[in-house]
Amino acid sequence: MDAAPIPVLILFGPTASGKTGILLELFNRESSLQAEVISADSMQVYQGMDIGTAKPSQIERSRLPHHLIDILDPSQQFNAGDFVRLADEACLQIAERGKLPVVSGGTGFYLKNFIMGLSEAPPSDREIRSQLKQELKEKGSAALMEELAAGDPVSAQRIHINDEYRLLRALEVLRFSGSPLSSFEVNASEKRSRFRFIITGLSKPRDELYRRINLRCAEMFRQGLADEVRSLCESGFTPNDPGLRAIGYREFFFEDADSPGKWRLSQDTDGVQALVAQNSRRYAKRQITFFAGIPDVKWIEPERSETETVRLIKRELEFFV
Repeated sequence: MDAAPIPVLILFGPTASGKTGILLELFNRESSLQAEVISADSMQVYQGMDIGTAKPSQIERSRLPHHLIDILDPSQQFNAGDFVRLADEACLQIAERGKLPVVSGGTGFYLKNFIMGLSEAPPSDREIRSQLKQELKEKGSAALMEELAAGDPVSAQRIHINDEYRLLRALEVLRFSGSPLSSFEVNASEKRSRFRFIITGLSKPRDELYRRINLRCAEMFRQGLADEVRSLCESGFTPNDPGLRAIGYREFFFEDADSPGKWRLSQDTDGVQALVAQNSRRYAKRQITFFAGIPDVKWIEPERSETETVRLIKRELEFFV
């Protein structure tokens, strides 16, 4: 007989919506249900990027174990396929320890692929990828984005022009198969059978969310975000590395007017802080839009306090686990 599906709690929300605090309260030492968390955050995988990614502290991780944090250096690429594979493995291992797997974070693309399953897109083609990289160097990303928009407008809408990895991948699939990457997506009704999910989304009024983002950003700079970025640069990492393209890091860099193609670190801390806060608010807006496309979500009403939110999730878990 097939094994019973593994129960998995999924908790997501935009940046600064309070996910970590809720989980620490939900699974505190007095809780009868023990859990381990799998981070669905595309930037918390990187070592040395602690303040700008708002990683749970070592004390918080000792209270509630977290996975997929600090597993790569900032020069290494990490994508949805990597996340789903590693999250699957972690869920199985956590369940074997008799605990509840909890997938929590704000990277909507990772969450959706974990819930729905990865698309059966064609494998990477080395020759096409090499050709695309050369075209990118010669023509620039704008020309490649025009090609993608003509052949796969859905992917073109989703991919930022500076996200070279995803831009090249979408064009690679298009040229290899003749079909857009978006056509390989799994139908939303085809949930994966090895797990059963309770999917909870945190929602907050926009003005309250933006206030929390501004406060978090200010706290990051008080904690030494500028020093963290400087330390990463001293370790040899550059704004071209995947990790340092993240919000909270990329804003520190600007092109040296005297040396085209070279970059420098901004010394205008106040200006960088304002830009990080602005980009974080814009990112939160995009997150909210993306989350709306995730099916079967139990949304927590915006006016709920953290205590009420914990109580509601706890009640849902009583019937779920």
